[in-house]
Amino acid sequence: MLKSIYPSLQRAKKEQEKKFVVLIDPDKVSLRNVDQVLKLAIDAKVDYFFIGGSLVVNNMLDQCLQAIKDACDIPMILFPGNSSQLSYKADALLFLSLISGRNPELLIGKHVISAPFLKMSPLEILPTGYMLIDGGVPTTVSYMSNTYPIPSNKNDIAVCTAMAGEMLGLKLIYMDAGSGAKNPIPESMIGAVAGVTDIPLIIGGGIRTPEKAMANAKAGADVIVVGNAIEKDPNLIIELSQAVHSVSKPVKS
Repeated sequence: MLKSIYPSLQRAKKEQEKKFVVLIDPDKVSLRNVDQVLKLAIDAKVDYFFIGGSLVVNNMLDQCLQAIKDACDIPMILFPGNSSQLSYKADALLFLSLISGRNPELLIGKHVISAPFLKMSPLEILPTGYMLIDGGVPTTVSYMSNTYPIPSNKNDIAVCTAMAGEMLGLKLIYMDAGSGAKNPIPESMIGAVAGVTDIPLIIGGGIRTPEKAMANAKAGADVIVVGNAIEKDPNLIIELSQAVHSVSKPVKS
């Protein structure tokens, strides 16, 4: 299989083309509701789907992936909450290393377990430095990972963590306030991290409005991810996608 997703993200960053991602948690979105989300995503020209959650069971994961594949050709990227959330039906996988925490299982331990499966799989593997940022409330991720998030007012910690992740060879940085975050990641932190790293920067968690999505993109985010707000109101997909894509630098003819 042609490994094309990461080169497309690199190219988009170079050309200042912002990407919008819809995050689907198969445990929270029924297959009936997926149809509505897919129709809106196609109309809105959503760039990617992230598929996953903290407690996803495999049969729901496969069903969700198959439903998306049957409906459209938007690339599907696994966003696994644990090493068992793997499927050949997706196009790629975020190989997450939780660099904001100090839990060795999520820095390298789980990766060792899943590596043989991934080596044989057709999935495009995207090594990703995952940084959990304090969103004002305890999240499923912090509880399940047994780690503390980076305080949202500590830009210096976020900057140094992201730089270290890039120096270690990770290809993406994903800063996440977590599902249902009370407070999204501040633009000042996004800008600070974007200013010292050269790899694509993904931002998610607590983004509820097109205005915040646009502000994050303007601050330096290359990819904006929204899940929880869309679960509550799928019609937001159109406005969110338009807001993110409007920040893209015009392509020269």
